[in-house]
Amino acid sequence: MTALLLLPLLLPFIAPALAERTARRLAPAPAVWVLTLAALALAGGSVIALGALVVTGLLKLPLFASLGELAHPLRTPWDAVAVPSAAAAVGLIAVGAWALIRSAVRQARTLRAAHAEVRRRPVAGDLCVVDSPYPDAYALPGRPGRIVITTAMIRSLDAAEREVLFAHERAHNAYRHHLFLAAAELAAHCHPALRAVRDATRYTAERAADEAAAAAVGDRRLTARAIARAALASGAHHPERPAVAPAATTGPVPRRVAALLAAPAPHRRRAAPWVAVLLAACATTSVCASATGAIGFHHKIEVAQGEVAH
Repeated sequence: MTALLLLPLLLPFIAPALAERTARRLAPAPAVWVLTLAALALAGGSVIALGALVVTGLLKLPLFASLGELAHPLRTPWDAVAVPSAAAAVGLIAVGAWALIRSAVRQARTLRAAHAEVRRRPVAGDLCVVDSPYPDAYALPGRPGRIVITTAMIRSLDAAEREVLFAHERAHNAYRHHLFLAAAELAAHCHPALRAVRDATRYTAERAADEAAAAAVGDRRLTARAIARAALASGAHHPERPAVAPAATTGPVPRRVAALLAAPAPHRRRAAPWVAVLLAACATTSVCASATGAIGFHHKIEVAQGEVAH
């Protein structure tokens, strides 16, 4: 059982390399799904494993053993380090929970501020123009979703490039990429190794919107130029926008532009499903290991309570 509960804590360290290859080799739209689901599965497995470690350590203490109505001592393969392991697990859970709460509060505040700003401005369909000297544009999730663009960004692009930008942000709202980004953000707070998977998810969401914009305008070179010019116009300015609000100017823009201009290599297209399968297998193994370990741990508790025979 020890190995089964340790496995979900170790497998996420393999995920960043697999996530990077998945983002590079798989088509953007399915890659968003694969990366997000894998991140959630790996995060869930690690949380279950940490929870089992915490409960084990607590039941080693007389007070909690009496509350758990243990008739016999709880026997585990790691009795010697059960309490220190539980203390470490509590610390990891507390740090992750605190960071998650801070992030959620900050995102909720910036989302409210963005929606309040949109309500004060006239809108044309789903487009809201904000008077600002800083070039910026992003997809604001909600019902209905809005495309927020500043006057400085409008002045930075020509008419054709603006259409690309609008198509890009509309794709974000149409495919609800903010939900994928929020899920990846949640997973990143459950295990530090999943931060790389979160970044890969953000990249693939932007790539999916890039491809949708290129299909909408029918010109990949124009799309690449518009994305590059929008990013150059934004420069070093980092506006206060929600992390779950996707924007064309975020992520590794040179890499995205190169992907728009270069046709995918045939051998990479063939290899892509196998990369996704490996990542899915890693996530599935984590879930199965944590579930099996938790069931085995529950059985040991029942044995200690005298409810079942060993």
